[in-house]
Amino acid sequence: MNLIDWIILGGTIAFIVWYGVYKSRGSKNVEDYIGGGKNAKWWTIGLSVMATQASAITFLSTPGQAFHDGMGFVQFYFGLPIAMVIICMVFIPIYHRLKVYTAYEYLESRFDRKTRTLTAILFLVQRGLAAGITIFAPAIVLSAVLGWNLTSLTIIIGVLVIIYTVSGGTKAVSVTHKQQMAVIFTGMVVAFFIILSYLPDSVSFTNALEIAGKGGKMNILDYSFDFENRYTLWSGLIGGSFLALSYFGTDQSQVQRYLSGGSVRESQMGMIFNGLLKVPLQFFILLVGVMVFVFYQFNTAPLNFNPAATETVLNSDYAEQYKDLMLVNEEIQEKKQNISLNYAENRSDYNEAQTADFEKEYLQLEQQQKDVREEAKLFIDASDEDAESNDKDYVFIHFILNNLPRGFIGLLLAVILSAAMSSTASELNALASTTVIDLYRRNHKQAKSEEHYLAASKWFTLMWGVIAIAFASLADLFDNLIQLVNIIGSIFYGNVLGIFLLAFFIKSVKSNAVFIAAIITQAIIFLVFELELMPYLWLNVLGCGLVMSIAFLIQLFTQNKSEIETS
Repeated sequence: MNLIDWIILGGTIAFIVWYGVYKSRGSKNVEDYIGGGKNAKWWTIGLSVMATQASAITFLSTPGQAFHDGMGFVQFYFGLPIAMVIICMVFIPIYHRLKVYTAYEYLESRFDRKTRTLTAILFLVQRGLAAGITIFAPAIVLSAVLGWNLTSLTIIIGVLVIIYTVSGGTKAVSVTHKQQMAVIFTGMVVAFFIILSYLPDSVSFTNALEIAGKGGKMNILDYSFDFENRYTLWSGLIGGSFLALSYFGTDQSQVQRYLSGGSVRESQMGMIFNGLLKVPLQFFILLVGVMVFVFYQFNTAPLNFNPAATETVLNSDYAEQYKDLMLVNEEIQEKKQNISLNYAENRSDYNEAQTADFEKEYLQLEQQQKDVREEAKLFIDASDEDAESNDKDYVFIHFILNNLPRGFIGLLLAVILSAAMSSTASELNALASTTVIDLYRRNHKQAKSEEHYLAASKWFTLMWGVIAIAFASLADLFDNLIQLVNIIGSIFYGNVLGIFLLAFFIKSVKSNAVFIAAIITQAIIFLVFELELMPYLWLNVLGCGLVMSIAFLIQLFTQNKSEIETS
């Protein structure tokens, strides 16, 4: 990075923090601080909802996911538009009519205090973990790639978010989201066109898509019912719908975004806007990753994209074996470059037999390179058990730092940090709101002034910020960061969604049955996940179905027992 990159990066982040503090100054009560004044327009709501979900993980992990596994991950989002329609028809009118600050307030009016408290605690646990990961994601990757101190990066990102979130609450989060999304959109579009410009002159965008298809990266739809495959059309439509319905309908970090709307219509339009734009946005981000894959068909890719892992193994007893694999990788890469370029330049002259020969040779080389990379990971793991051999989350940042011109590196790093700040700010804001409204104020024996609860909201925001920073120091890259966040959500969301659906539609089920069913369901979901009995997306469906079924059976049993005793 040079001076221009640092100026763009520092200037962008400093402006966002300053703007958030400036535009949200003057919150005098809890309604202003948590509700954001209840006057947000639909475009602010839509962008804020999108920015909350589009964390740094999205822009670090998603291109890497596409680079390795192709476009199939987009199926994960197919259920989102369905969920948006249901939320607009059911959830938003109810929340606005009851004038609640948090989603969980409704549960007390429908059930009782203990059910509200349990659901709020489930949210606090899973969102508290996720907040740490959204800080950890950019910190760990930037630390490895740039050589910056991980702890320092984690603290810097966390402190920047805490400054304007504590200062301005919901309004600060919402107004900064617009600027952050502008930076994100601009950065990703610029990156896409720069990648295309780097391809050989004879390789058009259509050729690039064709080459990506030969590498198995353009397989978007999977119609199978294979439970071994995490991402299929059915898991996306069914499991994805339940996950999106849970996340956008019951997760306070999202509910708080549209509760700030000036009317039901503004909130609904904001959510429809999000539903219409989200799938194309994710498709585009995955397509950027696929184009990075095509770029590396004509340019040498590292054996492992994590420079820290490479340095570790090269300084170990396995250095010679790893260097041998690097040479093998370069040989395979050169062969792929030659046949890919020849195919692109002479595509119109290829007959069916020649095309088939190209595909066969290309796939053989692709598999050989995958095998070499997997072998390289074994040497990395053997050199240091703490080394991170999984490099999916490093693919895009490696491309940015090693190929983009000056100035654009700073812009893309600003994209990553802006995304980290936007999602983390929403999470801290929601965690503080839920803690104050659903736990602190509701269980406070003596009523306090608005000023007291306003101060408490700020202190709890600070507390959750510190907790998130602390957890970020303990996080692990897992298989892929974007999957880790969704796995954590899926463990809890189905249960919470089922509680809300019981509250909305099954009036015969009472509070005690729901409370007991929720505890049993959460224990079962933990067990199913631990035993790896199904892909994580289906945990949302299972959790929702379990809590509703168990609650209904408990209510039926207790009701029959009561009738027998009275007779």
